[in-house]
Amino acid sequence: MEKSLVESDPEIAEIMEKEIQRQRESIVLIASENFTSHAVFNALGSPMSNKYSEGYPGARYYGGNQHIDAIELTCQARALKAFNLDSEKWGVNVQCLSGSPANLQVYQALMRPHDRLMGLDLPHGGHLSHGYQTPSRKISAVSTYFETLPYRVNLETGIIDYDTLEANAELYRPKILVAGTSAYCRLIDYERMRKIADKVGAYLVVDMAHISGLIAAGVIPSPFEYADVVTTTTHKSLRGPRGAMIFFRKGVRSHDAKTGKDILYDLEGPINFSVFPGHQGGPHNHTITALAVALKQAASPEFKLYQEQVIKNAKALENEFKALGHKLVSDGTDSHMVLVDLRPKSLDGARVEAVLEQINIACNKNSIPGDKSALTPCGIRIGAPAMTTRGMSEDDFKRIARYIDQSINICKQVQSELPQGANKLKDFKAKVASETVPEILELRKEIAQWASTFPLPV
Repeated sequence: MEKSLVESDPEIAEIMEKEIQRQRESIVLIASENFTSHAVFNALGSPMSNKYSEGYPGARYYGGNQHIDAIELTCQARALKAFNLDSEKWGVNVQCLSGSPANLQVYQALMRPHDRLMGLDLPHGGHLSHGYQTPSRKISAVSTYFETLPYRVNLETGIIDYDTLEANAELYRPKILVAGTSAYCRLIDYERMRKIADKVGAYLVVDMAHISGLIAAGVIPSPFEYADVVTTTTHKSLRGPRGAMIFFRKGVRSHDAKTGKDILYDLEGPINFSVFPGHQGGPHNHTITALAVALKQAASPEFKLYQEQVIKNAKALENEFKALGHKLVSDGTDSHMVLVDLRPKSLDGARVEAVLEQINIACNKNSIPGDKSALTPCGIRIGAPAMTTRGMSEDDFKRIARYIDQSINICKQVQSELPQGANKLKDFKAKVASETVPEILELRKEIAQWASTFPLPV
């Protein structure tokens, strides 16, 4: 039991080594992925994982937690500092295990079963945890426990249709308005969202999971001036371990004109109770420790430079794709990713994703506004954070755009050569994985060699 991993379990060690090689030789463009620093890795694989600590600092259900308390309090303080928040006006829970549970914990704290929520529709750039459902099925559990109504983007511009959102909110009267996205490349108008929420008496909950690193660095506008609650994962642009945080307002919420008294926020108790004991038991202390390290890094000048480069690299993707004649959802980006609309090429995202995977480029198919089915999305989502972490700059991302353009052409070629009776997605995937497409074999070798020149922080 005291042997090293290689000695005690060579099977798992071999799989892990293959995954490290895959990461090293791949161009990672999945917008929700990133690479943590060595320091975060060191904290994550530490003895802090051994301790059980149900409860909160100063109120644990087990003894021996004095150092765990110190870590969690430090993590909370660093979270507030990273986003320039006053501890008199904001609090934060750092025990959440992941982003979707964190959102559910907020909803349960602020709503009763079957209360109403509005979030951006999934095919229009929203996330499952914002209450996604189809006409025939409730997909997210959120839409089972609560009543949900989506808002959408303008199909012409790809920008959130705030006027229709406001009109529907006045009719629907949601308890929570969620301002957050998973595949939306433009900035959210938080001020407009705040006005809509106030108009209908709703809480404004911002899910900044994808863009929290950009916000911490100050390279895009912050939602904290306008939001009541802010949730985020910690492993995307923030470059932390896989976890989540919930920020909540404290102090005065509004003023009662009739009585002259202030109405105070009552979020801290309900949200903390919803996390524990409502939805979770013991927190993952190794994750909180690693998150504290990542949050310290997020407040550094180097982190700001990194996020500025993320924005530059995403813009380089936009410009190169346009130069190559590709259509982008919302005509570009203000953030860390772009969405390529493949409909003008008569392709779907699954086929392009399959070709890219064969040439060591990892990205994901993605629903885009106007898609007929979420099962056959016509977009691909391309994110800049991970390869920016590995040291790529604008010229490198232009090269990536050209590789993707080549892949789209390969995709069209392979699809056209398949027999009419054997041209389903499974047939297409089998063909591109068959080692019989010379262009794929050449690109795979070229990209593996190129990607390996950028250091992998492991």
